[in-house]
Amino acid sequence: MTALLVDSHCHLDRLDCAPFGGSLEGVLAHAREQGVGWFLCVSIDMDNAPVVRELAERHENVFATVGIHPNEPLADEPDVATLVAMTAHPCIVGIGETGLDYFRSEGDLEWQRERFRRHIAAARQVGKPLIVHSRDAKEDTLKVLEEAGAAEVGGVMHCFVDDWTTAERAMELGFYISFSGIVTFRTADALREVARRVPLDRLLVETDSPYLAPVPHRGKGNVPGYVRHVAEHIAELRGLPFEALAEQTTENFFRLFSAATRVW
Repeated sequence: MTALLVDSHCHLDRLDCAPFGGSLEGVLAHAREQGVGWFLCVSIDMDNAPVVRELAERHENVFATVGIHPNEPLADEPDVATLVAMTAHPCIVGIGETGLDYFRSEGDLEWQRERFRRHIAAARQVGKPLIVHSRDAKEDTLKVLEEAGAAEVGGVMHCFVDDWTTAERAMELGFYISFSGIVTFRTADALREVARRVPLDRLLVETDSPYLAPVPHRGKGNVPGYVRHVAEHIAELRGLPFEALAEQTTENFFRLFSAATRVW
């Protein structure tokens, strides 16, 4: 099948490859069969950043990032210079995932906000977009983005689950809105309304695999090929042909992540 889609956020190093012949190549071949031709493999900590970079080095259609998830504990926080140095490799196309996650966090969370600010500063230095995680923290996320100058580089609000007002404010800062399998869940009516309203040229699709498998695979392991279900669902919501939605989201990805080279 012709490659049409990008999985704009996945964790290839964390997938269960057993159902696909036990190899990542099997997972990527399955994705290709579903029309998915490119993958952004996202870093979550200092240990797996070299792992995702190596995956991108081995696969021309895989891109990588450098970042530390807001919930990942670290004994020593990398400074801005360290983050900048880690982006030097040509397959590193963005900074993240980074952001704020208050869902399971307690106490003074200034350390999360400081980590987030350092990522934004690094992104501004290297001119690469941000991949932003925000959970139960929409106001503080937008506040930090605004105050730290994130509009200079823009980025993507990954796995978006917030309201239309939040989406509008993020887009005003130059951010794209990315939808995961959550948009297919029965209880996601409010999110589906946001997916209908986001301008087509600011929309991305993702799996966040191995998490958040879309309907009809909900509750099972997620893989990049399932991003097709997300795209088909949003296309139906918007009354568009699947191919039009796929083509536009792919164009959006390569416009945002301009360091990524379209090969296949």
